[in-house]
Amino acid sequence: MALRSRSVVTEIPWCAYLALAIIVYPLMKYMIPLLMQGNSHDAISKALATNVMPSLAPIMSGSLIFTSVILAYNAWRRGELFRNQDSIETLRTISWREFEELIAEVYKRKGYNVTETGGSGADGGVDLILKKGGEILFVQCKHWRMERVGVKVVRELYGVMAAEGASGGIVISSGLFTQEAQEFTRGKSLELIDGNELVRIIAEVKNNPNTLCQNSIDNMCPKCGKSMVLRTAKKGANPGEKFWGCSEFPKCRGTKPFNQ
Repeated sequence: MALRSRSVVTEIPWCAYLALAIIVYPLMKYMIPLLMQGNSHDAISKALATNVMPSLAPIMSGSLIFTSVILAYNAWRRGELFRNQDSIETLRTISWREFEELIAEVYKRKGYNVTETGGSGADGGVDLILKKGGEILFVQCKHWRMERVGVKVVRELYGVMAAEGASGGIVISSGLFTQEAQEFTRGKSLELIDGNELVRIIAEVKNNPNTLCQNSIDNMCPKCGKSMVLRTAKKGANPGEKFWGCSEFPKCRGTKPFNQ
């Protein structure tokens, strides 16, 4: 199955649209018309340069500014949604759509590149695609307040993972999972996160300011200069210990110790 993603507009930060608006206006209003008038002997091109292009400048620039305002508002709203979560009770008061947005915000703050597949509704398939260090994870969000998430949901995600070649999968619920669902994940690259564990993860991200400034100068890879992301050792002499790893892994294997 081919996974649909939201418009690329949502993947570009609001400040990029604002910067583009500032550049586009003088470019279309003055610079491009001036160049076209000087280099063109065609009457149509000259008319385009003197009339059409300058008149489109405020429209294009205004559209970009409008988009930046919408994206800035959404970024603020999601930040507030994240900051307001501190218990199972607060998790269960939000809508299923807000629950997906919350999970996306959490993983962005954990250093992942997050794509929202969207349009699936409350009981859709893959809700989020997480990418970091060459790893691709599929996430299914289940904002179920009372009913336990069963093995069918987990099995379906595992099937999509196999079909699409994902590295692993995560099913996240504001509630709990059945014993059968938990047993199905054994030996598979699947993770189940229930409501209590999600509250713990949110608190961890809030209490670790380093996750909010992945690109700060003091958190650059010592080998390639790219940003570092927080990882947990799965093998080696210190399994379970946290460390900073290069975001370009496996292309770059630079690491730094994590100082609590």
